[in-house]
Amino acid sequence: MIDTLTAVVTLLAEEPRNTGPEFGKATPLGLLITVALLIGTFALVWSMNRHLRKLPESFDREHPEPDQAADEGTVEGDPDRADGHQGQPREPGSG
Repeated sequence: MIDTLTAVVTLLAEEPRNTGPEFGKATPLGLLITVALLIGTFALVWSMNRHLRKLPESFDREHPEPDQAADEGTVEGDPDRADGHQGQPREPGSG
């Protein structure tokens, strides 16, 4: 603990090494990139929230009415099969 404290005090007491005339300056391009990234992040969050508001509160299999309203219909048939294919399952590798 004392060694860590001594190291921190020593580092804080030293003069800065990179103190040329250009030290600490940033270009307007950096600001432009930062603002563009912030605008892009805001747009993505806004879009995601719009899409999440369209989803139903729950996805109950017993009462699919809210699901059907959100996706214009639910495939009927075996609930474990999303493709709606009726019949025998195919053998693996049969294409």
